[in-house]
Amino acid sequence: MKAEQISPHVWSLSTWLVIPIRVWVVVDPDGVTLVDAGIPLMTRGILSFIDQLAAGPLKQIVLTHGHSDHVGAVKRIVGDRNIPVYAHEIEIPYLEGKLPYPRRKKAEMTVSPGVVRPLRKTPSGELETITGLRPYLTPGHAPGHVVYYHETDRIMLAGDLFTSKGGMLHQPMPLFTADMAEALKSSQIVRELRPLHLEVCHGKPVKNPADYLDEYLQRTAKAHAIPQGLWQ
Repeated sequence: MKAEQISPHVWSLSTWLVIPIRVWVVVDPDGVTLVDAGIPLMTRGILSFIDQLAAGPLKQIVLTHGHSDHVGAVKRIVGDRNIPVYAHEIEIPYLEGKLPYPRRKKAEMTVSPGVVRPLRKTPSGELETITGLRPYLTPGHAPGHVVYYHETDRIMLAGDLFTSKGGMLHQPMPLFTADMAEALKSSQIVRELRPLHLEVCHGKPVKNPADYLDEYLQRTAKAHAIPQGLWQ
């Protein structure tokens, strides 16, 4: 597994299984947060890296969504470290197997019921910042998909909101995306926040992604015959 520091507070851990798979380690003064948990074979590498980093204990896992390639190491990490796991409340019934993901015939339990807690909210109803990471609900690829924005480092951990090729934004994998029009609408969070660096699970980083957003929207909408009114 490859480890790369991408900003003062954020590391990317990646492996390859047919496609690239990335998770992220975020450090703050009190310890470490893991963003997504990849596939089961990443478990040992994730824990070894965190121990070698010596930046404090692993405090929690936060998930972009509940697809199997984002939660694979959850069971063993939680068993080893006894830490909480968080996802958006909308996503939990899908990852617990109580509801089938849109466009899927059957429900699939990717994490045992009761393991994942809802992301906390502020009194005004916004998702609460976690160790410098601000979550934003970005549905489309999955109903409760979120991205995490590190406000200090201006890094967006975008999960499967996009893939990337050649340093450019590309669509999330259509076969596994519930609603591409909704994913396009959600992608405009990039224009709102204007991160300097965007990370995706499947692909390489994109620098200054807002510069490529309009072209991405037009190209992807055309490829899927999505009327402009559905994503603006």
